[in-house]
Amino acid sequence: MPRSSAADAAKTARAILDHARSLLAEHGFAGVSVDDVARSVGVSRGAVYHRHRTKQELFAAVAEELQLQVGEEVLRAAETGGADTDQQLRRGCHAFLDAITEAPRARILLLDAPSVLGWARWRRMDAENAAAHLKEGLGQLGYSGRLQEAATAQLSGAMNDAALWIAEGGEERDARRRAAHEMLDRLLDAVTDAGGTDTSLQGPRSAH
Repeated sequence: MPRSSAADAAKTARAILDHARSLLAEHGFAGVSVDDVARSVGVSRGAVYHRHRTKQELFAAVAEELQLQVGEEVLRAAETGGADTDQQLRRGCHAFLDAITEAPRARILLLDAPSVLGWARWRRMDAENAAAHLKEGLGQLGYSGRLQEAATAQLSGAMNDAALWIAEGGEERDARRRAAHEMLDRLLDAVTDAGGTDTSLQGPRSAH
C-alpha cells in the first residue's frame, strides 16, 4: 500500500473511533447505528464494517480504548505519590473514580458496556487496566496471594459500583462524587491500616 494510502486509512480508522465515541457518549449504544457513525465521519457504511465486523465490535473497540485511557490516568496519578506506597494507592484510586465518571466515558463504560459486551468481557477489560494497577499497588503495601486477590476484587468492585452510583446521579452527581471520595478514603484507611497479613489460615472468624 502506498504511503499516502496507508496514512489515509489510518486517518479514517481514527476518525471512525473518535466519531463513534462521541455518538455513543451522547446517545448510548441503542441510540446509535453504524449508518450514524458512517455519516458522521463522511464514509460509507462498508468502510466502518471493513474495520469492525459488527456494531458490537465497534463499541468494544471504543470501550477498550477508553479503559486503556483510564488505566493510564490511574498510573500517572499513582506516580505522583513518589516513594510513598500509601499515597500511590490513594491517588490512583481517587483518579480512577474521577476518570471513569467523566461524561464521555461514564455512559459507555459504566452504563452500556456490561450489557453490550457481557459481564465477563467487561470485567476482563477492567482487570487488564485499572484493576491491574490496583493489584500492583496493594502488592507494594505488602498484600500477596489470596489476600491480595480478595482486596483487589473487593476494592475494585466497590469503586466500580460507586462510579455507577455517581454516573446515575443526575443533578446530584457532584454531591455524590464528593461523598464517594470521602468514603473511598475511609475504605483505604482500613486497607492500609490492616496491611497485607493473611489471617485466612488462622481458622474461621468467631461469631459475635
